[in-house]
Amino acid sequence: MVVDMDAITSLHRALEAGQSGDELRGFFTADAVTVEHPNLIKPAGARMSADEMAAASVKGAGLLSSQKYDVHSTVRSGDTTIVRLTWTGVLRTGEQLVAHIAQFVDTRDGLISSIETYDCYEPF
Repeated sequence: MVVDMDAITSLHRALEAGQSGDELRGFFTADAVTVEHPNLIKPAGARMSADEMAAASVKGAGLLSSQKYDVHSTVRSGDTTIVRLTWTGVLRTGEQLVAHIAQFVDTRDGLISSIETYDCYEPF
């Protein structure tokens, strides 16, 4: 596996632009998975397939008026790129959510094949 930072950056920019569902499928391999460790939004965590990610992105886009990914650093370790970032989402109600995130991302053939994420939300 070769890690492709362009794929990660492009995904973040697409999400910021409000893309969701089928619009995001081009960033992922068909067998892509996301593992989200327990956090304030998902206390039990989650494991999602590419189809489940697309559906969740539509739901999320419906709740948010905007979102921003501020990448602070990246480190490559073997086949994995570790991305340290702050995510800020503004709900349609005007409330703001902030999460400090560590993402472990693998890519294959220029597409994201897996994301393992640790999301530490600031108090609501």
